[in-house]
Amino acid sequence: MRIDKMLANLGYGSRKEVKQLLKSGAVKVDDVVVKDPKQHVDTNKQSVTLNGEVIEYKEFIYLMMNKPQGVLSATEDSAQETVIDLLELEDQVYEPFPVGRLDKDTEGLLLITNDGQLAHRLLSPKKHVPKTYFAVIDREVTDEDVKAFAEGVTLDDGYETKPGELKILKSGIRSDIELTITEGKFHQVKRMFEAVGKKVVYLKRISMGPLLLDETLELGEYRELMDDEIEMLRNYQVK
Repeated sequence: MRIDKMLANLGYGSRKEVKQLLKSGAVKVDDVVVKDPKQHVDTNKQSVTLNGEVIEYKEFIYLMMNKPQGVLSATEDSAQETVIDLLELEDQVYEPFPVGRLDKDTEGLLLITNDGQLAHRLLSPKKHVPKTYFAVIDREVTDEDVKAFAEGVTLDDGYETKPGELKILKSGIRSDIELTITEGKFHQVKRMFEAVGKKVVYLKRISMGPLLLDETLELGEYRELMDDEIEMLRNYQVK
């Protein structure tokens, strides 16, 4: 990769600004000053530094966020805060995007990446990648609801959902449940419970395919995926 393209991709300025940076002698490859913007660098084998600090280049970035309520699952919005706004600038320069979406008032696991191929595999309706949610319901969830969800319920627009796996964690005036679905219709979890006469008052996604939410992440925090998590996603096959 050309050194000027690498630096520009990492957000160190436009091609013109990067050329000035190189001309100043601030960039070194393997401890040798590089001023030619056309010089190629092997990012896997060579060390690149800027003013003595090592520059790490990677083609893809994979981030797990514990999305808070009140933030949009979008790359940009003129009026409201997005999940990308929560990222450090050093991560924003990779131009990542959320894989799928969580409603504005929904919390939990959100994968953010710039790997379009992986995102497509995880979101493709043909793949039926399961997503599991924890929810608090304003009424008692019963075994009848479990059976109804297992068969699929009819939403307000007449759409018949695919079967969902509903687990009752705590039943009462307010019930705690876990629900696993393989679709991503608009407000689907809320609408599924509305179909059986109940209301979701709290919703949090806890898994997507093989990826589990890191519960040590505070709301709004994120971290890079570990290598084994990335490989797990890349190799994931729905059973």
